[in-house]
Amino acid sequence: MGLFNKIKNMFKKDSIEEKIEDTIVEEENEAEDDGLNPLAIDQEEPIEESPKVEKKKEKVKDSVKVYEKGLTKSRQGFVSKLANLTNKYNKVTEEYFEELEEILIMTDIGVNTVMDFMDRLRDRVRKESITDPSLLKEIIVDELFIIYVNDEVLSNKLNFNENDVSVFLYIGVNGVGKTTTIAKMANILKDQGKKVLLVGADTFRAGAVEQLREWSEKIGVGFFGKEESDPASVVYDGIVKAKDEEYDVVLVDTAGRLQNKVNLMKELEKINKVIDSLVDGGASETLLVIDATTGQNGISQAKAFKEITNITGIVLTKLDGTAKGGIVLAIKESIGIPVKYIGLGETKDDLVVFDIEKYIYGLFKDMM
Repeated sequence: MGLFNKIKNMFKKDSIEEKIEDTIVEEENEAEDDGLNPLAIDQEEPIEESPKVEKKKEKVKDSVKVYEKGLTKSRQGFVSKLANLTNKYNKVTEEYFEELEEILIMTDIGVNTVMDFMDRLRDRVRKESITDPSLLKEIIVDELFIIYVNDEVLSNKLNFNENDVSVFLYIGVNGVGKTTTIAKMANILKDQGKKVLLVGADTFRAGAVEQLREWSEKIGVGFFGKEESDPASVVYDGIVKAKDEEYDVVLVDTAGRLQNKVNLMKELEKINKVIDSLVDGGASETLLVIDATTGQNGISQAKAFKEITNITGIVLTKLDGTAKGGIVLAIKESIGIPVKYIGLGETKDDLVVFDIEKYIYGLFKDMM
């Protein structure tokens, strides 16, 4: 069975229930391995009667709905064009391939990625003697998935420091939603029971530190920042505060200047040296925030930042605001860094862990 049918079946009502049950069992087993079991219930009691299990089920269902809703614009812009193309041709021809290629390029997957994809698609059509365009929809989904996974074990989980305070460094140009993303992440971590400190190290952009302070007050988490100060010294004092007051996680906002890469590189190098000197193992995550609506410009930003610092993951914001949802595939193909979180709306609940299966479902739901 191809990925198309697997995902189609996975998100049927009964299959969602099974997927939730599997998730619960996995988490229980992991907790037992650690000597903990926060989801433990009486074995004689039916699973559906446990409030914690019911809450978990609702959370999984809600996350599927967030993907469905958040990818509506991309789905309408992309899948509708594929459907029209299928209706236009009753046979797979070179003209069909050319129009499909144009549709894929327009969805921001990226020219090189599309060229590779088209070669793979033509090869499969030839080998499997496919002539009916309607039969290609499953293969298209399969091949797009293969492009993202590429035989790699992809982890969308955030790394936490088990021996020291966890420091998450957020980088990205101004205007991509970096500060809002930090606030949403702080809220998520707070809900998980972690004590969170926000550190405003974007010290020269007018209002940046104050904006982060306001978010900390709204969310109810700690804050440290000084305007017009050396960013590295702010990070130093912030981490010292976190250690003294026993915070679990420090989220650091940084400057978004990319015009002068040399200065930014030096600034990030200083910040990383400070973190390395204070924290066992250094920063747990360096997360690059990209605005999905900027399309290929976002890819260029990712390449530029990758040249000047080590990036552990991508946070892709405003994915609900673009009809070009293929940027997720382009990022992975172009820079080889996993997307860890995506923003699919304005509320705190719309920043979600990236899940390739839910993404594919949200993007191709109308074809299933």
